[in-house]
Amino acid sequence: PRYACSATTSTVSPIPASARAALRDPNWKAAMEAEYAALLANRTWELVPRPLGANVVTSKWVFRVKYKPDGSIDRYKARWVVRGFSQRPGVDFGETFSPVVKPATIRTVLSLVASRGWQARQLDISNAFLHGNLSERVYCQQPMGFVDPSHPDAVCLLSKSLYGLKQAPRAGYERFAGFIATIGFTPTGSDTSLFVLRRGQDMAILLLYVDDMIITASSSALLQHVIAELQREFAVKDMGDLHFFLGVEVTRSASGFRLSQAQYAKDLLDRAGMSNCRPISTPIDVEPKLPAASGAPVPDQSEYRQLAGALQWLTLTRPDIAHAVQQICLHMHDPREGHLALIKRVLRYIQGTTD
Repeated sequence: PRYACSATTSTVSPIPASARAALRDPNWKAAMEAEYAALLANRTWELVPRPLGANVVTSKWVFRVKYKPDGSIDRYKARWVVRGFSQRPGVDFGETFSPVVKPATIRTVLSLVASRGWQARQLDISNAFLHGNLSERVYCQQPMGFVDPSHPDAVCLLSKSLYGLKQAPRAGYERFAGFIATIGFTPTGSDTSLFVLRRGQDMAILLLYVDDMIITASSSALLQHVIAELQREFAVKDMGDLHFFLGVEVTRSASGFRLSQAQYAKDLLDRAGMSNCRPISTPIDVEPKLPAASGAPVPDQSEYRQLAGALQWLTLTRPDIAHAVQQICLHMHDPREGHLALIKRVLRYIQGTTD
């Protein structure tokens, strides 16, 4: 038997302290209710009795404050996220790789837009990962705080992907790419997240990075047509003219675009615990190359890799650190204290050059 689950029959049940405290805050409570309503509207799951011996993936609420480019609060976001590490390979998921747009592609498209004077718009797909269709049978627990009182022991049989599922990015990408193919877009050979539509003398270009999009077209009519088609299929929010994309602040003038990652750089310094560090004038010393065995292994390799990846994204507007970051990334497989010292040196250099 399958049960219908609706927001009107839901109730608040005992939940962990973080979510319980969030429900007392009207901002977080509204964010949780909005997320749950979106899950139901998207027909993300069906409630079924727990199958004997089935692997039920555990889940949790994740809370995040979204900020505007100036650092002020934009909105409160709550996500019901499954713990993908409890999935079984080959049973609960298969292929997981999902492409994302390359930094060089973003710069190339913006150069084209600036030189031709086209309009560039920024779009956001609400609950992007929830649009992917699942081919595997995946069960997860009901959202904490919103358990159906009529069937408290039932589990969710997922028909759509959820955040945290290992196959969620791939399923979301395939769902989106499949739809825009029906309206005439084709992926390019150089970047599968860059889609091009040609209609007579007009052309539209779409850049996709998970749930964020940049879209531009040679004519305003074609641009509005594409946006309307996307909004008919997905919960797409039109953010207006391109101004802030993936941590990059975009300012347009008559001469082109100015890209800045100043706020991103400050956030990176804060994440690394170096927001008050003493700046340095160069990102790397005169040594041409770091040796592989440069000191003892770092105690937290995942932190090293996260900082290296964040620095890689910063090179989108900071070619002055490109060589140093390349040296850092050479040792992601076995980072040593000497390599971590180079990361700290680059961060000290960024401290004095955030603008």
